[in-house]
Amino acid sequence: GCRAHSKDRGAGRTSALNHYRAAPMAIDVPFRSDRGFDALYGLEVTHASQELMRGRVTVRDELRQPAGLVHGGVYAAAAESLASTGTALAVLPEGKIAVGLSNQTSFLRPITEGTIHAEATVKHQGRTTWVWEVEISDDAGRLCVLTRVTVAVRDIPHLPGDARESV
Repeated sequence: GCRAHSKDRGAGRTSALNHYRAAPMAIDVPFRSDRGFDALYGLEVTHASQELMRGRVTVRDELRQPAGLVHGGVYAAAAESLASTGTALAVLPEGKIAVGLSNQTSFLRPITEGTIHAEATVKHQGRTTWVWEVEISDDAGRLCVLTRVTVAVRDIPHLPGDARESV
Protein backbone atom coordinates (compact mmCIF):
# COMPACT_ATOMS: atom_id res chain seq x y z
CA GLY A 1 0.00 0.00 0.00
CA CYS A 2 0.92 3.62 -0.22
CA ARG A 3 2.50 5.40 2.69
CA ALA A 4 1.90 8.97 3.71
CA HIS A 5 4.66 11.37 2.75
CA SER A 6 5.32 12.45 6.30
CA LYS A 7 8.37 12.32 8.52
CA ASP A 8 6.31 10.60 11.24
CA ARG A 9 4.66 7.81 9.25
CA GLY A 10 3.54 5.95 12.36
CA ALA A 11 1.54 8.86 13.78
CA GLY A 12 -2.14 8.10 13.67
CA ARG A 13 -1.62 4.47 12.70
CA THR A 14 -1.13 3.31 16.28
CA SER A 15 -4.54 4.59 17.33
CA ALA A 16 -6.15 3.15 14.19
CA LEU A 17 -4.67 -0.29 14.89
CA ASN A 18 -5.72 -0.13 18.53
CA HIS A 19 -9.22 0.68 17.29
CA TYR A 20 -9.14 -2.52 15.20
CA ARG A 21 -8.07 -4.59 18.19
CA ALA A 22 -10.92 -3.22 20.27
CA ALA A 23 -13.57 -3.39 17.54
CA PRO A 24 -16.40 -5.88 17.91
CA MET A 25 -16.38 -8.68 15.35
CA ALA A 26 -19.89 -7.96 14.16
CA ILE A 27 -21.36 -5.16 12.11
CA ASP A 28 -24.84 -3.85 12.73
CA VAL A 29 -26.50 -3.61 9.33
CA PRO A 30 -27.35 -1.61 7.43
CA PHE A 31 -24.02 0.12 7.99
CA ARG A 32 -22.68 3.19 6.20
CA SER A 33 -19.22 4.51 7.01
CA ASP A 34 -19.10 8.19 7.90
CA ARG A 35 -15.46 8.60 6.82
CA GLY A 36 -12.94 7.27 4.34
CA PHE A 37 -13.32 6.25 0.72
CA ASP A 38 -16.38 4.04 1.28
CA ALA A 39 -18.22 7.10 2.65
CA LEU A 40 -17.13 9.15 -0.36
CA TYR A 41 -18.78 6.89 -2.93
CA GLY A 42 -21.59 5.82 -0.58
CA LEU A 43 -21.18 2.10 0.16
CA GLU A 44 -23.85 0.77 2.51
CA VAL A 45 -23.23 -2.72 3.95
CA THR A 46 -26.52 -4.61 4.21
CA HIS A 47 -25.28 -8.06 5.32
CA ALA A 48 -22.01 -8.92 7.02
CA SER A 49 -20.45 -12.29 7.83
CA GLN A 50 -17.16 -14.10 7.22
CA GLU A 51 -18.78 -16.09 4.40
CA LEU A 52 -21.12 -13.58 2.76
CA MET A 53 -21.13 -9.80 2.46
CA ARG A 54 -23.75 -7.67 0.74
CA GLY A 55 -23.77 -3.98 0.01
CA ARG A 56 -25.29 -1.32 -2.20
CA VAL A 57 -24.43 2.04 -3.67
CA THR A 58 -26.94 4.59 -4.92
CA VAL A 59 -25.97 5.86 -8.38
CA ARG A 60 -25.46 9.63 -8.56
CA ASP A 61 -23.79 12.01 -11.02
CA GLU A 62 -20.44 12.04 -9.17
CA LEU A 63 -20.07 8.28 -9.74
CA ARG A 64 -20.58 8.41 -13.51
CA GLN A 65 -17.84 8.69 -16.10
CA PRO A 66 -18.29 11.16 -19.03
CA ALA A 67 -20.40 8.71 -21.10
CA GLY A 68 -22.96 8.48 -18.26
CA LEU A 69 -22.03 4.98 -17.04
CA VAL A 70 -21.02 4.23 -13.45
CA HIS A 71 -17.22 4.44 -13.28
CA GLY A 72 -15.53 1.03 -13.05
CA GLY A 73 -13.61 2.12 -9.99
CA VAL A 74 -16.84 2.25 -7.99
CA TYR A 75 -17.45 -1.45 -8.64
CA ALA A 76 -13.85 -2.41 -7.86
CA ALA A 77 -13.85 -0.36 -4.65
CA ALA A 78 -17.13 -1.83 -3.40
CA ALA A 79 -15.96 -5.37 -4.16
CA GLU A 80 -12.66 -4.90 -2.34
CA SER A 81 -14.29 -3.25 0.67
CA LEU A 82 -16.82 -6.05 1.07
CA ALA A 83 -14.16 -8.78 0.70
CA SER A 84 -11.69 -7.10 3.06
CA THR A 85 -14.39 -6.48 5.66
CA GLY A 86 -15.65 -10.07 5.50
CA THR A 87 -12.11 -11.36 5.95
CA ALA A 88 -11.42 -8.92 8.80
CA LEU A 89 -14.46 -10.18 10.72
CA ALA A 90 -12.72 -13.55 10.97
CA VAL A 91 -9.07 -12.62 11.38
CA LEU A 92 -9.03 -9.54 13.64
CA PRO A 93 -9.79 -11.59 16.78
CA GLU A 94 -6.68 -13.65 15.93
CA GLY A 95 -4.46 -10.54 15.90
CA LYS A 96 -4.40 -10.34 12.10
CA ILE A 97 -5.38 -7.68 9.58
CA ALA A 98 -7.00 -8.07 6.17
CA VAL A 99 -5.73 -6.01 3.22
CA GLY A 100 -6.55 -6.17 -0.47
CA LEU A 101 -3.89 -8.00 -2.49
CA SER A 102 -5.50 -8.16 -5.94
CA ASN A 103 -8.74 -7.16 -7.60
CA GLN A 104 -9.76 -8.41 -11.05
CA THR A 105 -12.97 -6.83 -12.29
CA SER A 106 -14.87 -7.70 -15.49
CA PHE A 107 -17.53 -5.29 -16.72
CA LEU A 108 -20.37 -7.18 -18.43
CA ARG A 109 -23.20 -4.63 -18.60
CA PRO A 110 -23.30 -0.93 -17.68
CA ILE A 111 -25.29 0.56 -14.83
CA THR A 112 -26.46 4.13 -15.43
CA GLU A 113 -29.08 4.74 -12.71
CA GLY A 114 -30.72 3.28 -9.64
CA THR A 115 -28.78 1.18 -7.16
CA ILE A 116 -25.68 -0.97 -7.50
CA HIS A 117 -26.16 -4.27 -5.62
CA ALA A 118 -23.05 -6.28 -4.62
CA GLU A 119 -22.83 -9.77 -3.14
CA ALA A 120 -19.44 -11.14 -2.07
CA THR A 121 -19.03 -14.86 -1.40
CA VAL A 122 -15.86 -16.33 0.08
CA LYS A 123 -14.32 -19.09 -2.06
CA HIS A 124 -11.08 -19.78 -0.15
CA GLN A 125 -10.15 -19.17 3.49
CA GLY A 126 -6.42 -19.78 3.80
CA ARG A 127 -3.91 -18.94 6.49
CA THR A 128 -2.39 -16.03 4.50
CA THR A 129 -4.95 -15.32 1.76
CA TRP A 130 -8.69 -15.36 1.26
CA VAL A 131 -10.37 -15.30 -2.15
CA TRP A 132 -13.81 -13.79 -2.76
CA GLU A 133 -16.10 -13.71 -5.79
CA VAL A 134 -18.26 -10.61 -6.02
CA GLU A 135 -21.32 -10.37 -8.25
CA ILE A 136 -22.66 -6.90 -8.92
CA SER A 137 -26.13 -6.40 -10.34
CA ASP A 138 -28.55 -3.63 -11.25
CA ASP A 139 -32.06 -3.02 -9.92
CA ALA A 140 -33.46 -5.53 -12.45
CA GLY A 141 -31.24 -8.25 -10.98
CA ARG A 142 -29.08 -8.48 -14.11
CA LEU A 143 -25.45 -9.47 -13.59
CA CYS A 144 -23.38 -6.43 -14.58
CA VAL A 145 -19.93 -6.94 -13.02
CA LEU A 146 -17.90 -9.93 -11.81
CA THR A 147 -14.94 -9.37 -9.51
CA ARG A 148 -12.45 -11.72 -7.89
CA VAL A 149 -10.70 -10.22 -4.87
CA THR A 150 -7.72 -11.76 -3.10
CA VAL A 151 -7.23 -10.51 0.45
CA ALA A 152 -3.91 -10.87 2.29
CA VAL A 153 -4.05 -11.90 5.96
CA ARG A 154 -1.10 -10.56 7.94
CA ASP A 155 -0.09 -10.04 11.57
CA ILE A 156 -1.01 -6.66 12.98
CA PRO A 157 2.27 -4.73 12.69
CA HIS A 158 4.17 -3.81 15.83
CA LEU A 159 4.49 -0.05 15.90
CA PRO A 160 6.83 2.07 18.02
CA GLY A 161 5.18 2.64 21.39
CA ASP A 162 2.84 -0.33 20.98
CA ALA A 163 1.95 -1.73 24.40
CA ARG A 164 2.73 -5.27 23.19
CA GLU A 165 6.43 -4.36 22.85
CA SER A 166 6.78 -4.01 26.62
CA VAL A 167 5.34 -7.44 27.40
